[in-house]
Amino acid sequence: MSLKNQYLQHVYDQVCRRDPDQKEFHQAVYEVLQSFEPIIRKSPELFENGLLERLVEPERGIQFRVAWVDDKGVTHVNRGFRFQFNSAIGPYKGGIRFHPSVNASIIKFLGFEQIFKNSLTGLPMGGGKGGSDFDPKGKSDGEIMRFCQAFMTELYRHIGADLDVPAGDIGVGAREIGYMFGQYKRIRNEFTGVLTGKGITFGGSLVRAQATGYGLCYFTQEALAVMKNESFEGKITVISGAGNVAIYAAEKAMQLGAKVVAMSDSSGYIYDPDGIKLDIIKQIKEVERARISRYVNLVPGSEYHEGSKKIWQTPCKIALPCATQNEIDAEAAKALLNNGVIAVCEGANMPCTPEAVEAFIAAGIIFSPGKASNAGGVATSGLEMCQNSGRYCWTAREVDEKLRMIMINIFHNSYNASKEYGMEGNLVAGANIAGFLKVASAMRAQGIY
Repeated sequence: MSLKNQYLQHVYDQVCRRDPDQKEFHQAVYEVLQSFEPIIRKSPELFENGLLERLVEPERGIQFRVAWVDDKGVTHVNRGFRFQFNSAIGPYKGGIRFHPSVNASIIKFLGFEQIFKNSLTGLPMGGGKGGSDFDPKGKSDGEIMRFCQAFMTELYRHIGADLDVPAGDIGVGAREIGYMFGQYKRIRNEFTGVLTGKGITFGGSLVRAQATGYGLCYFTQEALAVMKNESFEGKITVISGAGNVAIYAAEKAMQLGAKVVAMSDSSGYIYDPDGIKLDIIKQIKEVERARISRYVNLVPGSEYHEGSKKIWQTPCKIALPCATQNEIDAEAAKALLNNGVIAVCEGANMPCTPEAVEAFIAAGIIFSPGKASNAGGVATSGLEMCQNSGRYCWTAREVDEKLRMIMINIFHNSYNASKEYGMEGNLVAGANIAGFLKVASAMRAQGIY
């Protein structure tokens, strides 16, 4: 991949040379750097003193062994990671992911994206990310507890309420956060807001479970209103995934008047022409922890299709990818555009390939990158940090309203930056620029480090 600006190309080439096998990280860096060409022309002083070279290199990268024992007494070994990317505007902040696909490249790509996402929220949070190639599927509660305790036994020395505050991500929900928090508290003999996404009874924030999905819809609703004079009302909507993000995106989209007709998990997708019955999805995924294919046994007239990526062949006006990275490729993007989609807003981290993003931008539809539209989760994590620091809890209504305003502001900051730098409506460039300007200003003020 090539960039027009020689300096940006040099930075990108350096990243590729240093970590030649980290394709997900390369993709994230390239997508961000190509947005910076108009900034270099307008404000070249922002890039002095190796600022970009420092930005693309994590301040600290930690890899560690996690040894744990299953219910049969067999010892297993997984890898754990934490990349603390940038602390210019606040403590490192970003989730922990437990999934077999986790490797250094994926965690670095997520941590790099987190810098800009956290900056966009307006809250004082730096960027970081962590995880393990541990697969929680099929594991007992006891096995998951022992793994989480072993993971935290290695991680605890690198995190803290004013240093690095992890949260959940794929494979890490309230249960896993609880086990890790308990182990941290046991080792450190202190009760601090070192993790977010905690249970309500021990420092968690109301609306945290709903935050990413709700925030995605608040962002999308504002983008539809400003850029297309449209809304969710009456719009056929497709949402990939069936985890927290997808479920609560579906819930809020329905509240805003959308008709959600398809959802998915890693095995395939369901289509319900009468509109997804969300109470049944919640029963299947949150209570039974079963495959989404069970839906067709409970809802007459619905369909199940093998292959989750095929969900994007379903005609819709609004598409909200909420599953995983690179789930929408060029072929899926073409299908969506041919079927008349007007908005694609990312609920997952980088679910669209560069080719898909290029197709959406060229077509002139609303396209929002995850660092902007899925920032509701980390925004509410930031609100949880505030509540923990003050030993105080806000009501669900207060948190939801703060979340809504943060997401509306993220849209306008991204949209306004796209206009200021001559790319009106390009929310990818706008989000990257708006997030970067705040971080760059802080880094320059703090000298070379």
